[in-house]
Amino acid sequence: MADEAEAAPAGEDVMETEALAVEPREQQQVEVAASLFPLASSSLSIPATPSAPQWLSNSSFTVDLSTVNVEVASLHSRDAELEPEWEEDREGEDKATAKASYELLESSGSDGDTRRERKRRSKKKKRKRERSRERADVGAEFGARKSGVRAWAGPDFKPAKEYYFDSHGDRDNLAFGSLYRMDVARYKPFSSDKGFGLGFGRSYQRKGSVFDRDEDIDALDSKLKSDGRYWSPRYSALERHKSYRRFRILAPKKSDDVVLDDFIPLSEAETSHESADGSSTLRTTIEESWEDKVLRKTREFNKMTREHPHDERIWLEFAEFQDKVSSMQPQKGARLQTLEKKISILEKATELNPDNEDLLLALLKAYQSRDSSDALIGRWEKILVQHSGSCRLWREFLHVLQGEFSRFKVSELRKMYAHAIQALSSACSRQSRQVNHIGGSPDKATTQLEVGLVDIFLSLCRFEWQAGYQELATALFQAEIEFSLFCPSLHLTELNKRRLLEHFWNSGGARVGEEGALGWATWLEKEEEDRQRVMKEESSLDDEKGGWTGWLEPPSRNAKTTEDAVEIPNAAFEELPEELEVEPEDLKQEDDTETLLKMLGIDADAGANVEVKDPSTWVRWSKEESSRDCDQWMPIHSEPAGTSPNDGKPDKEDDEQLQSVILYEDVSEFLFSLSSEEARLSLVSQFVDFYGGRISQSVCTNSSSWMEKILSLEAFPENISQHLRSVHDILAKAEICSNGHNSLEFLLSGENKLHQRTNMMTFLRNAALLCLNVFPRNYNLEEAVLIAEELSVTETNSSSNSATPCRVLAKSLLKKDRQDVLLCGVYARREAAFGNIDHARKVFDMALSSVEVLPPNLKSTAPLLHLWYAEMELSSGLDEGSESLSRAIHILTCFGSDVAYSPFKSLPSNLQLLRARRGFKERIKTVRSAWTIGAIDDQSVAIVCSAALFEELTVGWAAGIEVLDQSFSMVLPERRSNSYQLEFLYNFYSRMFRRHQKQLTLPKMWDMIIQGLQIYPFNPDLFSTLVDISHVYTTPNKLRWFFDSFSCKRPSVIVWLFALAFEMTKANSEHRIHGLFERALTNEKLRSSVVLWRCYIAYEIDVARNHYAARRVFFRAIHACPWSKKLWLDGFHKLSSVLTPKELSDLQEVMRDKELNLRTDIYEILLQDEGMS
Repeated sequence: MADEAEAAPAGEDVMETEALAVEPREQQQVEVAASLFPLASSSLSIPATPSAPQWLSNSSFTVDLSTVNVEVASLHSRDAELEPEWEEDREGEDKATAKASYELLESSGSDGDTRRERKRRSKKKKRKRERSRERADVGAEFGARKSGVRAWAGPDFKPAKEYYFDSHGDRDNLAFGSLYRMDVARYKPFSSDKGFGLGFGRSYQRKGSVFDRDEDIDALDSKLKSDGRYWSPRYSALERHKSYRRFRILAPKKSDDVVLDDFIPLSEAETSHESADGSSTLRTTIEESWEDKVLRKTREFNKMTREHPHDERIWLEFAEFQDKVSSMQPQKGARLQTLEKKISILEKATELNPDNEDLLLALLKAYQSRDSSDALIGRWEKILVQHSGSCRLWREFLHVLQGEFSRFKVSELRKMYAHAIQALSSACSRQSRQVNHIGGSPDKATTQLEVGLVDIFLSLCRFEWQAGYQELATALFQAEIEFSLFCPSLHLTELNKRRLLEHFWNSGGARVGEEGALGWATWLEKEEEDRQRVMKEESSLDDEKGGWTGWLEPPSRNAKTTEDAVEIPNAAFEELPEELEVEPEDLKQEDDTETLLKMLGIDADAGANVEVKDPSTWVRWSKEESSRDCDQWMPIHSEPAGTSPNDGKPDKEDDEQLQSVILYEDVSEFLFSLSSEEARLSLVSQFVDFYGGRISQSVCTNSSSWMEKILSLEAFPENISQHLRSVHDILAKAEICSNGHNSLEFLLSGENKLHQRTNMMTFLRNAALLCLNVFPRNYNLEEAVLIAEELSVTETNSSSNSATPCRVLAKSLLKKDRQDVLLCGVYARREAAFGNIDHARKVFDMALSSVEVLPPNLKSTAPLLHLWYAEMELSSGLDEGSESLSRAIHILTCFGSDVAYSPFKSLPSNLQLLRARRGFKERIKTVRSAWTIGAIDDQSVAIVCSAALFEELTVGWAAGIEVLDQSFSMVLPERRSNSYQLEFLYNFYSRMFRRHQKQLTLPKMWDMIIQGLQIYPFNPDLFSTLVDISHVYTTPNKLRWFFDSFSCKRPSVIVWLFALAFEMTKANSEHRIHGLFERALTNEKLRSSVVLWRCYIAYEIDVARNHYAARRVFFRAIHACPWSKKLWLDGFHKLSSVLTPKELSDLQEVMRDKELNLRTDIYEILLQDEGMS
């Protein structure tokens, strides 16, 4: 009993000590004044109670024993969190409290010891008060420390209010320079190994407790065995530990009745807690550890691959999971083992699915992470032998070769392009023969294969152009268009077709795009007619002579002289002795050249070893090289046989033009035939776009051709530039732009191509006019012809003129085909673009009035005409009561009510509007049935747009948006993502939102943009709309978060360009811009984007003013994109101040080694300098 009596006060002493953390000193002393078990009744008088003894009524006998664990847990959590420097003070307070509680139990025998103890404690308290007073004096001007703050509040503490408003700043932060440690909440992660039931008997020990010390778990570093906050090294290591399980606390779906006082039980099983009314409040689950997850996922993937071995999605997910496992492994050896496991998984998948391109590409990508360059190329070649008809595999293989700096050479890559085109052409021919044997038109598979072949051919032309071989790129286009579009209508074999084309190529006849070009077939017919006419003339001459014709007439003297003039020099040249082969004048000229070079300090025998010491010389060389690239892009015909090579021109000019001569042998191995209409039109459309023409988009932005074009950009095309300018103008109007010159377009705007662009537009106009013979009444091509005529005429004649530059050409085309009403519409739109609205209205009225008398197949073009006319009227705005608005309603009413069009006189009546609305509903029903089976064309999309525009103008924007929403529901999502017509419809949808953004709410507009970008993630129109709406209704950080998350999910050049364009207009965004460039160019696909590298270099030079950083970026750029001559020349143009002459000379040597086409010799610049001096 004595032991029990002694244990109780001790336990009470502990509990009372813990109460100091949350209660004032006065209240504590009152509570501990009465002892529970008095040992000396004479020392304390306690009034008797009639009911029961006082010790029986103590609350310790009525407490629920189930709460002991909770109390002990709170006790030890507080004990562990008390800092060591407070332990000494706490001991003093504990003893003082104990003395106050049991001072009546002291015996008289130990009175002297007690006095000495009291004296020692009083001195200690006095020193403590002096130290506190000194600290108070130091921070007097900032205010005193909060009184009574001794420890963190435990779980038993219940504040009077649930929260407080702190309206005054904490001046103690100024005194101490940081937050006071007792004012900051502490957090410690739960560890399942530290159960509250373990070591219960040792829980009262302050030192060595299981809750206060670290445990040796899986041999963790002993240096981490120290207390700390949740971000300390100790807990960071525990969080990363793979064998640890983690708790997840889940809130209920309906958490309206959650009580804040409810506790969260820490049990290993999943538990749920109910409130007083029985509703679930919180749910706690124990998550599996990382090692458990890896074992479980591996087991699941193994089971799924056994049950579904031909499901490539499961195999790809299994391989991607290995990447996640590898990311959690810090050791390189473990990561290599995981990579080997991934390769074995993909090898097994390709064995079971040998024709799946996704699995093959994933396997080759895994090989790329492990194998050397030579071994990787060998694996690629082995797979391409087995799958020679795959455009996707060939495209990826060419990308791998193009990005290998150590192996890159122009001739080697050109040879691989030839192999790819020949293999794909053979596959197309096999499929075409099979289709022709059955007796049908080209099927979908053949069409897709031919379109892919055209994309590979366009990649070849881009590569040749960017490597400096512009003449060869142009000749390739000319030869392929002649071979595919203008082939003679004769039943010829492939070999005979090539022989005839070689005859045409070497004859000197005008080719596609040149003045006087007729097309290969027409030229051949004309040549045959000329030959027949000559034969007839010769036969008629023979008949006129009459008499005996048995003797043959000897050749004339002139003919003999000409023949000798051609043949004798060659024969004589072979027979001349060596000392007579060179004329004295040539020797004299050569001596003069050598003497001049020696005067310049250049040794002609040293050749490339000559070192140029002035960097400005290399700058002038690069400018001359760029100028020649701009001028020399058109191939020159080889001289026909039998003509003199000089032809009265100087030898120097002949030498310069010799490089521009493209022989038939240079293009013959890249030719192929096309049988499908879609592939041939794709060739012409991409040809127009390649040379800077403006043609309506005929492919979806999700197509491989669009993505390949954007990835291979060296500069901004016109459509991308327009969107970037609009972003800059929008932000500038909102007074966000800090510097008008800091626009993304400004970085690459220093190139002057006026002369080149004028010649290109003339070349393009001639080629497109010739192609109209193959694709008659194609309004996209007609629009490209008129725009090319405008650009060529506008840039040559800058004088202001009210007449539209393309008016003469448009009228001449209309005279040839007066029933081409879509050409009338295209011409009227060009007149309106130049401000001639009245003239455009006359043309539209004439075209719509003549639709009724056209054949039925031409009446189907009426929806496009009505839509174009209405949009032209609304181009100035939707001002209520304006004449343009009334005209637009009249146009759409005539179309909807299906009545003959009449020119505008007055607003339509309500009855006419009702008929038009009913008519549009009937038309949309017809469109719905057609779209259900996949028959989507331009006319059906124009009907939907016209109906939505009619509802917008007559009822309101909500009705117009509802029409478009219903139309989108007609088509499946996968079909929407592959149709350029539906993408045009969605762009129309976004423009309607932008017109009424003031009436719409932000969530609705934001949902529209997000939904569109999920379907068309590379659409520049949607990104422009995103910036336009976001800068008004959201914060810049929200837009940044969107760009960051979207670029991680769907990285593309378009996303980064708009993110950079937004940041370029913001002040103090240098670090953000650097981060965007780095993240974009570290992406495996985007690192081959030349336009991003060039923008990065220009930004470092022109905006950041850090030439040394630009130098580092430049070397990274040429290593990633060694084929881009323009990128190499940027180093000479812009980095001459940080690159030494030796480095510039070495760069030119590397360019020659990579076989880039260099047109200028450095000696020419040195000779020019000497001439000027």
